[in-house]
Amino acid sequence: MDKIAFIAADIPEAQNALRTLLSLYASHSEEEADVLVVLGGDGFMLQCLHRSMELGKPVYGMNRGTVGFLLNRYGEEGLLERLRTAEETILYPLRMRAANNTGSTFDALAINEVSVFRETREAAHIEIMVDGKVRMPELVCDGVMLATPAGSTAYNLSAHGPILPLGTNVLALTPISAFRPRRWRGALLPGIAQVNFRVLDGDKRPVSAVADNVEYRDIAHIEIEQEQNIALRLLFDPEHNLEERILNEQFIP
Repeated sequence: MDKIAFIAADIPEAQNALRTLLSLYASHSEEEADVLVVLGGDGFMLQCLHRSMELGKPVYGMNRGTVGFLLNRYGEEGLLERLRTAEETILYPLRMRAANNTGSTFDALAINEVSVFRETREAAHIEIMVDGKVRMPELVCDGVMLATPAGSTAYNLSAHGPILPLGTNVLALTPISAFRPRRWRGALLPGIAQVNFRVLDGDKRPVSAVADNVEYRDIAHIEIEQEQNIALRLLFDPEHNLEERILNEQFIP
């Protein structure tokens, strides 16, 4: 963990921290580094995780943003020791394959969730299949999402979805403002499940698909499954590991 690559968001708090850390520690390229140290907020952390997937390097974030759920507290002293004692959490992203109304196809990865949303004032009508079996013939809604444990405390929680502890290998299927069936609140699925959303009446009721922050419009069909061939390595201080944070979220009133 001696070779560090610092990556900072383009905001004053992160840039000021970067200048200070560069005066204290040697910096290396992302390819040469043992570890990537990210300075910013949760959104920037997600961007860095996406762009560093192919490197396979551990990523240690320090919060220079707002919430900082995926990051450690910021500190300038003792960084090398913190990196050596940090605990590693492995996350597996979701792979989304989507096709639009003209047959064009798209492929994207999501660390938090894959979501579909109505594009107009008309509610979306979506058929939901799990492992090749139709489980919901027609969901009338503003949208629906499939969230990972790491993403279960983000948008999924805001949509009244369940919080998923790490290590459970479970995914949350959560509706967004479901109109019919009115009482459906979603489902818990095994991590190995393959989920398909088929958009009904897409010409009149167009739908977009979003993998984290990448959006595709006028989608007709979405296929989602966990990508086991890509392992994201996040580092956390022992007293602030991600599993403990997710557990704590369940007891916040």
